[in-house]
Amino acid sequence: MTIYNLGSINLDHVYRVDHFVRPGETLASSDYHTVLGGKGANQSIALARAGAHVQHIGAIGQADNWVLDQLAEAGVDTVSITPLDGASGHAIIQLTDDAENAILFYPGTNHNVTRQQIERALAPAGPDDWLLLQNETSGLADAMAQAARQGIRVAFNPAPMTRDSVIPLLAGVDLLIVNEVEAMDLAGVDSVTEAEASLHRDYPGLALILTLGREGVVYIGPEGRSRVAAFAVDAVDTTAAGDTFIGYCLAALAGGEQPETALRLGSAAAALCVTRVGASASIPERAAVLDFLRN
Repeated sequence: MTIYNLGSINLDHVYRVDHFVRPGETLASSDYHTVLGGKGANQSIALARAGAHVQHIGAIGQADNWVLDQLAEAGVDTVSITPLDGASGHAIIQLTDDAENAILFYPGTNHNVTRQQIERALAPAGPDDWLLLQNETSGLADAMAQAARQGIRVAFNPAPMTRDSVIPLLAGVDLLIVNEVEAMDLAGVDSVTEAEASLHRDYPGLALILTLGREGVVYIGPEGRSRVAAFAVDAVDTTAAGDTFIGYCLAALAGGEQPETALRLGSAAAALCVTRVGASASIPERAAVLDFLRN
């Protein structure tokens, strides 16, 4: 079983600040570093560290081939990542001492993934495999169409949320993974309870994972409804928490685990992640997650 991840690859420029920059303000940063990030790359690394076989589909600038080495070191199959002319995707991240973050994103080569590249990558895939998508690359509709033709199951984390572009894609999705704000935006309602009910009603064949921050996470699917509480930890950086949860949770579900077990594993991995600084560097290894659960 392979999880194919059509996902963004970004270079994250991280600045530590006392507060987010306000309009017209010049603010000094107390620390700066550049790390590999992007929702797609983070989720691929989390999948690999969770023990899944993951093949990443994406694009980077030709000057950033070091990214391929870093992904490969994490266990990600990089054969379907194409170096292109132009700048890699990158993000400017403000990180406060309260572990909050604000992100400015430039897509770069993430928006140059072609239908031909996707077709080549997915050609060997079948019903035992999964396709994971976010909303930071080109080619989503092409990938979903090919997945439908080949019987590949589709998991979709539609972030960043753009409702008008996401709604038409939901008919091709098997598993939707959203946070509470994204769920309310998709459903066009003002409460999480209404959003859950609306999405379940309007898309009855869709399994839904709804992340609720400190309130935990909910799964609604053919097996019923499961809820797992969040783990209490001292957070220092929440940048990759959601991506870590998705990678670990999907790896468990694709591997045949029950939803409650998958939610618990993903939640534990995310809890460990927020105790560390960085994006991909903060994603824990599976052994550390299992130790955390045992203790």
